[in-house]
Amino acid sequence: MINIIWFFILCFGICFGILGGRGEEISKSIISSSDSTVKLVISLAGIMCLWCGVMKIAEKSGLTNKIARVMKPVLKILFKKAAGDEKAIGAIVMNLTANMMGLSNAATPFGIKAMEELKRLNGKTDEASDDMSLFLVLNAACIQFIPTTVISIRAAVGSKNPGETIIPGIIATAIAAVVGIICCKIMEKYF
Repeated sequence: MINIIWFFILCFGICFGILGGRGEEISKSIISSSDSTVKLVISLAGIMCLWCGVMKIAEKSGLTNKIARVMKPVLKILFKKAAGDEKAIGAIVMNLTANMMGLSNAATPFGIKAMEELKRLNGKTDEASDDMSLFLVLNAACIQFIPTTVISIRAAVGSKNPGETIIPGIIATAIAAVVGIICCKIMEKYF
């Protein structure tokens, strides 16, 4: 549906511009925006490779495992049914740890595995359990210690200090995660 909306917006804009006598300006802006997009993607690729390498070092050095050990007791309190299942809680821990370290590509398979394990624990196949809902909220609002994507984009567009968003990012994502947990726990009582 969103593709259709964007298609009509673009067509309307181009037709309106051509009918308004600005066809040449439209052509020039399309070419210049395409050029700047390619430059941005190429610069982002290099920066993302660097950050993925740094995050892989953190993973291989055991830093992510140390974070996982700290998180496990807290998650066992938050997740009711999954607390007793090592496979489910392990997948949840690995997903959230990978997200915290900015390893979103590595977090995706763990997230899928965690949801599969939570579905296995859920007796009802047609609706999500409280643990599944909480995991989804935590996954979406996960605390980011190193927001690699934001840092990469800021560096690619020439920011003087691309890492200055780390502290505000930690604060914002921590608040989002806490609010998400509180809302889930309140909703569990009423629904």
